[in-house]
Amino acid sequence: MSTKKAVFIVCGFLLLAALIAACGPSQPGPAGPAGPAGPAGPQGEPGTVPSAADLTCTECHNDTNLITGKEAAWGESLHGTGLIWFEDGSNIACAGCHSGSGFSTMLAAGLTWDKYAAATDVTVPDPTPQDCRACHQIHTTYTTADFALETTTPVVEFVSGQTFDGGMGNLCANCHQARRAIVAPDADGKIAVTARFGPHHGPQSNMLIGVGGAGAVVGTPSMHYTTVENTCVGCHMGGDAANHSFAPAVATCVACHAETTSFDINGVQTTVTGKLDALKAALTTAGLLDANGAIVAGSYPEAQANALWNYIYVKNEDKSLGVHNSTYTNALLDASLAVFSQ
Repeated sequence: MSTKKAVFIVCGFLLLAALIAACGPSQPGPAGPAGPAGPAGPQGEPGTVPSAADLTCTECHNDTNLITGKEAAWGESLHGTGLIWFEDGSNIACAGCHSGSGFSTMLAAGLTWDKYAAATDVTVPDPTPQDCRACHQIHTTYTTADFALETTTPVVEFVSGQTFDGGMGNLCANCHQARRAIVAPDADGKIAVTARFGPHHGPQSNMLIGVGGAGAVVGTPSMHYTTVENTCVGCHMGGDAANHSFAPAVATCVACHAETTSFDINGVQTTVTGKLDALKAALTTAGLLDANGAIVAGSYPEAQANALWNYIYVKNEDKSLGVHNSTYTNALLDASLAVFSQ
């Protein structure tokens, strides 16, 4: 081969190498279509199914009436009907007690009902009736420990400043207190009476410790407060907290009042009913009540307004006819009747 031809071939190879280097590495082309699936593998070992005993949910959700029995009884109660929730559950001033979710939020914030109502940094969280979650710590452990009460901390009464310390009944006392006291008379010695005159609904914890009435009567805690274990729960839920209708039963009273066949123990309800009838007649004659027993708004002498307050407290709000605190109830009615016998 001639020298000229060899040089030409070498130059060609050098030119080709330069062109390849300028193009860089080649890129892979697109993936081709997937091939057909291979045959199925062998059957694996079956997994283990947990037994009912291993599922904590079944401690409560089972084929017993552990939950359904309580729901049925609760549905018959005033809490279960949803009436108080329907009326005021969405009102921030009332939601702490009138809404189950409001009650839970109030407790979680460490507030009392009055501070919850006045708070500007809390809202009413989707108002609900007083259901299981209002009183119990539901679905926190997913065991029967979820039936623990939301609180059993003693409650300082709003009206009197006294402390209600009644075990499990402390839960109830958060809302079942008067929440307002009678106002002082004006310069003329009179008190203005409106259609909403009297203690706010549900002042039973006040009656148990002997506070909340009007006038000079000084009360003391009743035996049902000082001797009944868990106070409200002890009487209204049968002692073992099973009765979620919250209606007291004579069978529960028998534990302390062995021979009783009714709530009219030692005639206390008969006596109180008679005094209430006499006081209603006196208030009607004086013009503070109309013929139907409704309040007649106006301005009345302090003593007469006190008597009307005590009538409403005992008859319309406490409603036990002396059972909660017979001594204090009778003292209030006696003082009130004396106003019209002078």
